[in-house]
Amino acid sequence: MRQSFTVGIGGAAGQGVATPGDIFAKIFSRRGLHLNAYNAYQSIIRGGHTFLTIRTGPDKISNTGDRIDLLIALNQDTMDRHLGLLSAGGACIYNSELITPGAPAAGVQLCPIPVSKLADITRNKVAQNTLAIGAALSMMGVGFAALESVLAEQFRKKEQSVIDENVSLARAGYDYASQNFKPFAWPLPMAETRYAVLSGNAAMAMGGAAAGVKFYSAYPMSPSTGVLHWMAEHGRKANIMVRQVEDEIGVINMAIGAAHAGVRAMCATSGGGFALMSEALGLSAQAEIPIVVIDCQRAGPSTGVPTKTEQGDLWQMLGAAFGDYPRVIAAPLDIGDCFTLIPEIFNIADRFQCPGIVLCDLLLSEGRLSVDPKLLDFYPEIDRGELISFNGSGEHEPYKRYKITESGVSPRVIPGVPGHTHTVSSDEHDEDGVLISDEYTNTVKRRAMMEKRMRKVDGIEASVPPPQFQGSPDAEVTLIGWGSTYGVIDEACELLRDTGISVNHLPIRWLVPLHGDAILDLLRGARHTIIVENNYSGQFARYLRSETSFVADGHIRKYDGEPFMPHHIVEAVQDQLAGRTKLSVPAHEIMV
Repeated sequence: MRQSFTVGIGGAAGQGVATPGDIFAKIFSRRGLHLNAYNAYQSIIRGGHTFLTIRTGPDKISNTGDRIDLLIALNQDTMDRHLGLLSAGGACIYNSELITPGAPAAGVQLCPIPVSKLADITRNKVAQNTLAIGAALSMMGVGFAALESVLAEQFRKKEQSVIDENVSLARAGYDYASQNFKPFAWPLPMAETRYAVLSGNAAMAMGGAAAGVKFYSAYPMSPSTGVLHWMAEHGRKANIMVRQVEDEIGVINMAIGAAHAGVRAMCATSGGGFALMSEALGLSAQAEIPIVVIDCQRAGPSTGVPTKTEQGDLWQMLGAAFGDYPRVIAAPLDIGDCFTLIPEIFNIADRFQCPGIVLCDLLLSEGRLSVDPKLLDFYPEIDRGELISFNGSGEHEPYKRYKITESGVSPRVIPGVPGHTHTVSSDEHDEDGVLISDEYTNTVKRRAMMEKRMRKVDGIEASVPPPQFQGSPDAEVTLIGWGSTYGVIDEACELLRDTGISVNHLPIRWLVPLHGDAILDLLRGARHTIIVENNYSGQFARYLRSETSFVADGHIRKYDGEPFMPHHIVEAVQDQLAGRTKLSVPAHEIMV
């Protein structure tokens, strides 16, 4: 079992839940510890309930886990909702003047803080937050100097008096806990390693900068807005033109225009915005202009639950636009992979002059993870494909933008290069771009051009690695997941092995191309297969069946807006092996 420690911080929106989370994240990462954080919140600016979970430890942390060791309750609602999540050895820190504790489980330590005796609450309305941080770190065995340093950094844009006040409050909470509360049995360790802490949105934006993106457009839409925030803050330094556009139709058309002009262009949205983009996605394919579109999935349909996670957009991506055309669709496995995937998919989109779609979700987009800086390659290999950027020398044949080739890829030119005049439009065309349907449709040319474009599919498939088993290939159970389920399935596999059940994991990163034959070869000898996904209808299970005729033995699905926890998968596998069900729908214990 992985050694870890989990803090849950709850309060109303506007009570400052995020700041303690940021401070804990910095302290944990600077101690050389892994961490994973997820904020469950409502779609309201003030009020509602917010619950931030941050898990840390010396071992790899790929999800927020099953249990909470420390609960920081900033209001009565949090106490009422979450006290029961603590088990023996856990503790709850709260404002004793405003919050009445419930009955905790045996072995849970209640840690009331007399806030008004330790702070002037008439001057500082969130004094309880800083007091709680100090108390928590005292109980974890973290030296005060580490907290003092992070507070100075956290409030560096404020006046020195604000920094001094918060340091003083933290010291008061720290000392009070040292004198009145029992420390945790497991002091937070130190390690020599150092990690970057990233959200998925920041990672995708940074990946775009590393890939050479020079144009980014977006309309703010949760949970993709964080990509726009990063681009807006850093775009000028990274020589990226950033545009907030009036709607998603304008967003993708501006990106296509920038890409046509020769730069790498990217945009991001969520399911509703992607629906508006889908027609223009066909323009990208027809005109063979490469772009990358990020879809950060949230719980739908329609507005749905805009601040919750889901893997419900797969079939929308598979059916985006109309007609047949080559494309590539990939789902990052974790937040580090959000960075790595962007340069990879840009290289494929450029080489094969087609749209690339990144299928992320709120869990990764707004979650945070410790990432080894060595994985963040800011100088990746960049392959622009057959891109003509200058005239060259000597005689050459007349330029044919859509020249019919064996690979299906035709040389692309940056507009304005002498000797390479051509026509580009959304209509079907001849090799030189001239439309074939103005007077009559040339069926021979239409068929030839369609076949030319679709020949790219073989090249795309050859450029993408097939999935591989993680774990023994002859395991008793095979868990199949895609995208963001990677981390929780990985830990569930460890827990299942501890119970004596042999299990392996087949994570799917590339959705188009799927490598169906390779998947069938892997699953042919599987003894009991279970597909895990965060949607109601089993969208990936249906996709896999449609492409390969493979039908899994069982399914684990979740569609309540919250991510899987490891024990959800462990218990579902045990139930299915016992023959009690073939479809497990775990209930989420944390009410947010």
